[in-house]
Amino acid sequence: MLDVKKHYRPQLRKADQLSEVIQHEIKGSDVRKNLRTGNHGWQRAAMELVASLLGMLEFHEARILARVWIKEEGLAFDESGVYPASVAALNETFQAQLAHEHSRGMMVLDSRTKVKNAPNVHCVTTRKYRTGGDSLRGVIESPVFGHSDTHTLLQLADLVVSSLLFPIACQAYLSDVTWNVHCDDAYQPLREQFGQRLKKLQFRYQDPLGKWRGGIVVSDRRTQQSSSLMFGPKETVTVPTTAIPGQPGTLPPERREAELDGGLSPLL
Repeated sequence: MLDVKKHYRPQLRKADQLSEVIQHEIKGSDVRKNLRTGNHGWQRAAMELVASLLGMLEFHEARILARVWIKEEGLAFDESGVYPASVAALNETFQAQLAHEHSRGMMVLDSRTKVKNAPNVHCVTTRKYRTGGDSLRGVIESPVFGHSDTHTLLQLADLVVSSLLFPIACQAYLSDVTWNVHCDDAYQPLREQFGQRLKKLQFRYQDPLGKWRGGIVVSDRRTQQSSSLMFGPKETVTVPTTAIPGQPGTLPPERREAELDGGLSPLL
């Protein structure tokens, strides 16, 4: 991560102290701005930076767990409820990952303020120490908080979110919104070039009922679309009439087009 910083911020190569390199943060907002309004060179550098981040994660066999919330226009967004719910859901997936790896671990969250931090982990603490047993045995402690300018891994996580997940979600789920600067087709190359790599970096698992969980989960309150849009546009295929037993002749147009979503069979 330090080498990536020095490559994309050459002034850091001349830093007198290592702490200067550690504390310097490359902001995802700068990456997005370069994609939206930068010249060809800045746009190429932004894409190469994102590719470097994914390359690091792939080399170290890291896995991405994320919750993405698409807000609905005109309705208040209850952050006090959504943030703890997201932390709890991510802990469940983390527990499943730790069990799969026969390992133990803990989560470090980017610190905000004490008033905002504390309520977001109580749901995890109560689950670990409640009467009847610990349902998060692999998680050795409730999430702790760190300041991103002192933790390079928090900086890495922040960049993955702010320079990749956030702009992809804006382009995939809000491309029709014209009044918001974040909803820009300039982000489309991120989904086209990195969507499938993101998909492979997920950790997903089956619950006792056989339902797939984890990975990058999108809660789309606006149009109720699938999480699979994060990894690329839906594919539309034409189903030939000969492929449908007992259906002679030509299908009506509304039945001829079928959408493939997440590997499901065509809907007829």
